[in-house]
Amino acid sequence: MSRHGAAREASELDRRLAALKDARELGDGVLPDASLDEVRRLLDRAGSRRSLSAEHTVVGFFGATGSGKSSLFNAVSGAEIATAAARRPTTSEPLAGVWGADGSEPLLDWLEVRNRHHADPVAGFADEGTGLILLDLPDFDSTRAANRAIVERMVGLVDVLVWVLDPQKYADAAVHNDFLAPMAAHGAVTLVVLNQIDRLPERDVEPVLESLKGILARDGLGTVQVLGASALTGKGVDRVRNAIRGVVLRRQALSQRLAADVSRASRQLTEVSGTGEAAGVRKASTARLTEELATAANVPLVVDAVATSYRMESTRRTGWPVTRWLLRFRADPLRRLNLKSSAPSQLNRTSLPPAGAPERARTDAAVREFADAASEGAPGPWRAAIRGAAREGRDALPDALDQAIAGTDLMTFRKSWWWGVFNVVQWLALAVVVGGLGWLGVLAGLAYFQLPVPDVPRVEGWPLPTLMIAGGVALGIFLALTGKVISAGAARSRAAKARKRLRAAVGKVAGDLVVEPVEIEVSRLSSFNSALKAAGGA
Repeated sequence: MSRHGAAREASELDRRLAALKDARELGDGVLPDASLDEVRRLLDRAGSRRSLSAEHTVVGFFGATGSGKSSLFNAVSGAEIATAAARRPTTSEPLAGVWGADGSEPLLDWLEVRNRHHADPVAGFADEGTGLILLDLPDFDSTRAANRAIVERMVGLVDVLVWVLDPQKYADAAVHNDFLAPMAAHGAVTLVVLNQIDRLPERDVEPVLESLKGILARDGLGTVQVLGASALTGKGVDRVRNAIRGVVLRRQALSQRLAADVSRASRQLTEVSGTGEAAGVRKASTARLTEELATAANVPLVVDAVATSYRMESTRRTGWPVTRWLLRFRADPLRRLNLKSSAPSQLNRTSLPPAGAPERARTDAAVREFADAASEGAPGPWRAAIRGAAREGRDALPDALDQAIAGTDLMTFRKSWWWGVFNVVQWLALAVVVGGLGWLGVLAGLAYFQLPVPDVPRVEGWPLPTLMIAGGVALGIFLALTGKVISAGAARSRAAKARKRLRAAVGKVAGDLVVEPVEIEVSRLSSFNSALKAAGGA
């Protein structure tokens, strides 16, 4: 493999490992801890292995009791490294044959292999300037738990897996279900050897190999190389040695092994997470949430109070002065709600009715409906996370909504320009009425004391004082009625503006406590899916 090709492969592996790390971090708190811990262990293993000798390829020999694994190990090694037969009926701990000693010791320490044999050069193993470590491992079907634990650990550590099977137990479900099938992603770094073919009639060797290939294909390992060999007679041993030699010379086993680990971890995370993207936050659902929360927070009541308060203030300022004082006996609804302030930002609480069971139920239903809409399409664990994020701020909503309403400028102290005009004319009309009444009073007094009564000017035959009284009263009533019409329209306008401001305040609370947490979870799911896709090699 060229230097540039190796650099590209290393860069691609870096990218996939980083993406898998991102996916693990994004899935924290959503996916099961066991699955995330397994990914973390893989990332730790990958980091440790890549920091050690990249010149050495670690090849592990795995096999069941009686498969002749140690004998094949010796035959491939070209030396009696592993003690076989009666003196060593089972392999109790790993044993290493090492070609190319430089840099192998830290790697063997990490593998926790104490038994090490620095072997003499064998063609194809050390003559190309490459390093090789062959491991003879305990039987994977050992009754000793410690032996099986060693095998399971080594399955996750070695660069290349050589599975040694025998004609009697090559179809054993234990090896296929427990080891081979779960490692289906590692076909590029897997070699299967059917040992002891000397025990089969010559005509049966190929049919048995074909049967083994069919079983491996069902395990997801249809592309792995399957070789027949006999450690006893030496038949096929050179082919096994050459297959290992080819892997060593390509120097891709380490990166291929780790890439397969990342692919497997990605699939496992996909299985526990599920697939799909959340629908996300939409304007319609946000508007619906805001509307429901506004209703539950008594915004309509406040809007009505704004309109009523404005009409009362208009009447107090523009109504007929003779009767407007009666409004002093009517309470301002905004003041009753503690919302009549020239500095809304200084208000901490309103006097709105506290949220009861119906309001709480309405709030919960609105939040649930919003979360359901936003999480639509998301896989199960993420849908639960999105809904949980929406519910987190639910208990704080009533208090936050009340403070938002209290801090909204309802324009309660803003005067309308027409108030001053109507007020001046009303007082002028009243002055005319009072002047007419005074004039008539003077005339009546003169007549009462039998003094000369001057002639009263007339208009169209009507005494001017009488016309002054009638005209002033009529003008006052007209202005009062006109003012009511104008104030009703202005009250609706002011109420509409208040509704808009209150909805904006409620929307801000909804955004902070419900919408934003949901958006974060939706974005986290999207980032998780992207990271998982990148980790999978896309």
